[in-house]
Amino acid sequence: MIRVMFVCHGNICRSPMAEFIFKDLVQKQGLADDFMIASSATSTEEIWNGIGNPVYPPAKAELAKHGMSCSGKRAVRIQKSDYDKYDYFIGMDSANIRNMRRIFDDDKDRKISKLMDYTDRGGDVADPWYSRRFDVAYHDIYDGCKGLLNHLV
Repeated sequence: MIRVMFVCHGNICRSPMAEFIFKDLVQKQGLADDFMIASSATSTEEIWNGIGNPVYPPAKAELAKHGMSCSGKRAVRIQKSDYDKYDYFIGMDSANIRNMRRIFDDDKDRKISKLMDYTDRGGDVADPWYSRRFDVAYHDIYDGCKGLLNHLV
């Protein structure tokens, strides 16, 4: 079982998009039983009284355009104890990487990487919260997820 956690700042846009895109890719490859896939936030900004906000409507709509549902997904914050539960922590940008290292007290097993490192472009997935370009984020995330899956299998 390969355990993958996608991570962004709030867990309402990029990381849930990555979670559901990656789930779709592994399902289409007939590998769903070989993976445990989740997503989380480095902050608590989208979590109120222990209850996370749902996926941001434009992110949800972008996934729906591509035939994917993220129904029922709510923001959760990554925990220090998650480090031993997952094999890969895939951040969307450099700030996510820095914050994961802080939460985990570093990365002794080298489990943390950026999603775009699995593409030939590198860099960060632009945050559609600011750009409003959920289509651009989708394509970056899709390319990164394809590259990650190729790396893992």
